[in-house]
Amino acid sequence: MKVAFTDNEKLRLTAEGILVGIISGLVVSMFRWSIAYSLKVFQGLYIAARTNVMLIIGLVVLMIAIAIVVGRLLKKEPDISGSGIPQVEAQLGGEMQMKWWSVLWRKFIGGILSIGPGLFLGREGPSIQLGAAVGQGVGDLTHDNIGVNQRVLIASGAAAGLSAAFSAPIAGAMFVLEEVYHNFSPLVWITSLASAVSANVIALYVFGLQPVLQVPYKYSLPIKYYWHLVVLGIVLGLMGRLYQICTLAMPSVFNLTRLPRYIQCIIPLILIVPLGMWVPQFIGGGNEIIVSLQEYGPSLGLMAGLLVIRFVYSMISYGSGVPGGIFLPILNLGAVIGALYAIAMHQMGLLPLYFESNLIIFAMAGYFACIGKAPFTAIILVTEMVGSLKHLMPLAVISLVAYIVVDLLNGAPIYEALKERLNINSNYLNRVSKFNDRLEVPIYEGSSIDGKYIRDIPFPKDILVVAVYRGERQLIPRGDTLIKAGDRLICMVNAGQRAKMSEKLNNLFKGMD
Repeated sequence: MKVAFTDNEKLRLTAEGILVGIISGLVVSMFRWSIAYSLKVFQGLYIAARTNVMLIIGLVVLMIAIAIVVGRLLKKEPDISGSGIPQVEAQLGGEMQMKWWSVLWRKFIGGILSIGPGLFLGREGPSIQLGAAVGQGVGDLTHDNIGVNQRVLIASGAAAGLSAAFSAPIAGAMFVLEEVYHNFSPLVWITSLASAVSANVIALYVFGLQPVLQVPYKYSLPIKYYWHLVVLGIVLGLMGRLYQICTLAMPSVFNLTRLPRYIQCIIPLILIVPLGMWVPQFIGGGNEIIVSLQEYGPSLGLMAGLLVIRFVYSMISYGSGVPGGIFLPILNLGAVIGALYAIAMHQMGLLPLYFESNLIIFAMAGYFACIGKAPFTAIILVTEMVGSLKHLMPLAVISLVAYIVVDLLNGAPIYEALKERLNINSNYLNRVSKFNDRLEVPIYEGSSIDGKYIRDIPFPKDILVVAVYRGERQLIPRGDTLIKAGDRLICMVNAGQRAKMSEKLNNLFKGMD
């Protein structure tokens, strides 16, 4: 029974992680470029259609055709629906397995067809799933396709996907650990970082060194204005909880149309035609809107209208189930809320307008931190995307406040909530039930088993503790082994019951006296 990883095995997995990063970087860079190019083409068509009735008819027909193609892709491979992050979380939790090649090419094409015409969707979620598919494929090709090795490669591919999508390698690795993998395993950390850095090298070669969201600002926010971070954090937390509720409710709303789930994308695709003709500069994921917000002037009405448009149509776009993410739309909504708040405070004489750009940057992090409940990822991501380390303190303050507000309102991490609604394939769980798998459980400060001997912990009968890691040192577990905060328990479980056993252990560690 293999429990520990030798240095050679760690080195091999890291090398495979670099390979995953390079391939993911190439795939996601092509995906990212195709979406940006398609959006420019469609924006030009929408503008031209303002004076051409035949072009309007042609665009509507084209959208119907795109809906049919995307619908067929979704019908053949339902796992490409949405951002793909909940599916990757389920994979890493041992709850489902995907056909990586089927997901890879269908998500690639379906994502471009869905996001390219201007739907309010992001490229980052699909990029994460594309990277995870690459990681799974490399695992199959190198025969690292069972258990922990494959999960490490899938996690590293997910990190590479986000890194290449946003040119943010540290945030890519952190997102996988904080939001997707839910485990700060050293093996996953180093492999994911190697993969994310490799993918970012490819993305930088294709798109250049300029930060993705280079928001210009003049001055750092003085301490005397930090009370705005608390007030804005509360606003973001309330709006974030509203976003969570609406996002989770949208599939039920779309079911009222009586359309099959795989063809519901026809609704946002047809609606994008008049919207694109009216405000072509406001469609798409929202990257260009963020960097141009200050150019729209200090108009409360404009910002309020933009917020309503972006919020409502983001719900319609993602709720239809098309291949596309909510990562960038969330950042965009946060930026608009920040700009709206700054203009309102300026008009009340409480804040100089030249701090608008600062609040735009801070609000992006706060809004994602509370919706995804991943504050560290939010802080690092925005820092990398704007290309400046000067905002770390205000980013931390606003992210913490917004996070606490959503927590008090009983908001769950959005991707975890979406994962709970997936149709888990029971056939896969039955198939892998003949294998044993390695489950790693971290012991946090304040855990109910901190300071207890193993013999005094009522582990479920289907779980065997085979190792305890204390830092880099491996302990052989005995009855008199004392568990301490910071330890990592290595357990052997039935592969088909891995997710259930993980939940049992987490509840056990919280529930003991």
